[in-house]
Amino acid sequence: MDLAFTPEELAFRDEIRTWVKDNLPADISQKVHAAMRLTRDDMQRWAKILGKKGWLGWGWPTQFGGPGWTAVQKHLFEEECALAGAPRVVPFGPVMVAPVIMAFGNAEQQQRFLPGIASGEVWWSQGYSEPGSGSDLASLKTRAERVGDKYIVNGQKTWTTLGQYGEWIFCLVRTSNEGKPQTGISFLLIDMKSPGITVRPIKLLDGECEVNEVWFDNVEVPAKNLIGEENKGWNYAKHLLAHERTNIADVNRAKRELERLKRIAKAEGVYDDLRFRDEIAKLEVDIVALEMLVLRVLSAEKSGKNSLDIAGLLKIKGSEIQQRYTELMMQAAGPFALPYIFEAMDAGWQGNFPGGVVANAPLAANYFNMRKTTIYGGSNEVQRNIVAQTVLG
Repeated sequence: MDLAFTPEELAFRDEIRTWVKDNLPADISQKVHAAMRLTRDDMQRWAKILGKKGWLGWGWPTQFGGPGWTAVQKHLFEEECALAGAPRVVPFGPVMVAPVIMAFGNAEQQQRFLPGIASGEVWWSQGYSEPGSGSDLASLKTRAERVGDKYIVNGQKTWTTLGQYGEWIFCLVRTSNEGKPQTGISFLLIDMKSPGITVRPIKLLDGECEVNEVWFDNVEVPAKNLIGEENKGWNYAKHLLAHERTNIADVNRAKRELERLKRIAKAEGVYDDLRFRDEIAKLEVDIVALEMLVLRVLSAEKSGKNSLDIAGLLKIKGSEIQQRYTELMMQAAGPFALPYIFEAMDAGWQGNFPGGVVANAPLAANYFNMRKTTIYGGSNEVQRNIVAQTVLG
């Protein structure tokens, strides 16, 4: 395993760094570095900038309009974007459903859906989890019945991230009850403007409606929107989940937030506390270890080995790190981390708290929000079981 970057890779990193510096809107970068709320326009504005350059599908092969980068180049691109303060690309289109369409969709589906994803024009949502079917996804009940040249879909999806903005949603639906639960699931692409779809927001601990319930009431979906074969959707879902769990690790954002933690600790005067600095050091060691694990995956990919079998490990460690840095930020700020009023913050006011710094205002909301990371994308308890069975044997 060679973890050193080549001169060509270092030159590539400089190219990416310069381009991001010249093209990332300053107002968006400032929001990201301050952990402020990003609007739909903020997220899609950056997506369209990347799309115009041909980099929103940065992991895509050239045959589908991507840059055809190596695994290391993709990693360097993600790192430079994160450190510069770019918003995390909403992954459902370019990172999750696009690889499934490329691998299992037909030529007509590829020509129809991939351009809108690559440009950032079309917002995709994910329809996997249901009430009672989260980590045990194979127990899902949303039903799709084939009637002529269409499917009639009935059921409910939940925890649909940013579903209030969705224009299309990719769903796992049950098309058969015969055999094992996994064998009766299909992968369906659904226009969210279809009659019978209702999106209901769910307010979270941080006061945001980041996730939603999506209801399907006799929704008609053209049969040509079925990806691959009927009842084979579980295989396609596993392909997608490997990409999702690798994406959740998000080591590059962790490196950026580590520096933010240090800034807050210094501003609050706790950086000189040796016991607190020990906690920062332990976090930094774990982030470096996670990065080494990511680089091991990239090294395996460069040599043609399948690295997706340890995606669960990346998800476990990455999600735990995200919770730890938000918790340490809260501890550094103490009581000044507690109050937050999003509407006031959006208007430019972050509180007049004696002894507190303005960077503290969003901390409580971020801490609450990150409680989700060890649950979504397959809970860490389930991921440990998968790792034990598939990696350890």
